Amino acid sequence: MSAPGLDDLMGSVDPPLIVVTTSAEGERAGCLVGFHSQASIDPEQYCFWLSKANHTYRVALRSDHFAVHFPSTADSELARIFGSRSGSETDKFAGLDFTVTEDGVPLLANLPNRLIVERITMLDDGGDHVCLTARVASVEVAGVFTALRPSQLGDLTPGHGNEERAIRP
Repeated sequence: MSAPGLDDLMGSVDPPLIVVTTSAEGERAGCLVGFHSQASIDPEQYCFWLSKANHTYRVALRSDHFAVHFPSTADSELARIFGSRSGSETDKFAGLDFTVTEDGVPLLANLPNRLIVERITMLDDGGDHVCLTARVASVEVAGVFTALRPSQLGDLTPGHGNEERAIRP
């Protein structure tokens, strides 16, 4: 349960969303993420928090490389695929145009604004999300865009509820 008013405060902030993709041992995964931030200027580092209820979290435990895609306001349907479906029950990448890096990370063709990152550490402080801190390996920018925000997705229902989180997958 969140502190009184926290949901209202964070709803007013309305931070941009990202789609994180990765793979491990041939298993692809990706999810919509609301908690993320640049974490260092020099060296360049980025953090994102993965829900322990997520299939992507389970794959991330075995992966060192990730793509952090920045969807625009025109990408709400693609964001819904990664935010409302469970990767443990469906292949979120089926029918999508993507390429794969030499490290096996899926890069979504329709989300060309992205970071390619390499994990430095993963912090589990006992909450329902883990923080992954990563070194920025490369940046791809297709041009100026307007970031997609939670308020623009309305009634999105996550693929897994928070109560389904894995403590020790």
